[in-house]
Amino acid sequence: MSGIDAHDNADHDHTDHGPTPLEREPDPAIALQEMALRELLIEKGIFTADDIRRAMEAMEARSPAMGARVVARAWSDQAFKTALLTHGNSAVATFGVSMGVAELTVVENTPEVHNVIVCTLCSCYPRALLGIPPSWYKSKSYRSRVVRDPRGVLAEFGTTLPPGMKVRVHDSTADLRFLVLPRRPAGTDGWYADALASLVTRDCLIGVAMARAPDTTAL
Repeated sequence: MSGIDAHDNADHDHTDHGPTPLEREPDPAIALQEMALRELLIEKGIFTADDIRRAMEAMEARSPAMGARVVARAWSDQAFKTALLTHGNSAVATFGVSMGVAELTVVENTPEVHNVIVCTLCSCYPRALLGIPPSWYKSKSYRSRVVRDPRGVLAEFGTTLPPGMKVRVHDSTADLRFLVLPRRPAGTDGWYADALASLVTRDCLIGVAMARAPDTTAL
């Protein structure tokens, strides 16, 4: 799904301000479903508890840092950016990232369009690039409200957009994952990849925030 167009207020650079209202309202049904499935798999002998523990440890070792590295390269390498927007799977494979059977579609934020990602049915998410999804992304509140009122949800993250800017909501599925390519902050010309990556947060890769504004005093 793509395509909720609306009108908004003004750009707001978002950094991590602590838990959002959505994060303070996790959906307990998700935890119960995960627990029931885990116990069933162990009971049926499909996996052992140790197998699941090791898989969880490997998953928890992943982080949004990989997604930030991909974005930093796209910001500084036009050929890579074109490849990323054309065929995401092949582009991220150059970083050693495999998306498995899922197709990765990268959507670019522009001065005219802002993109937001959701999975309305469950919590499909580009884990290979971002690690484990935050609790608010899996919550029933976010999954239902961001489709109906994306601007209201963005406001809860401290993100407002200029009047006339379109908002497009993209619905992930088991076979399709989305990643937002945020707008490169002004004042970063000539920055190296590591410095650019430091401006990229998990939230801006989902689309609920902007990339951080540069702190030139830190360079």
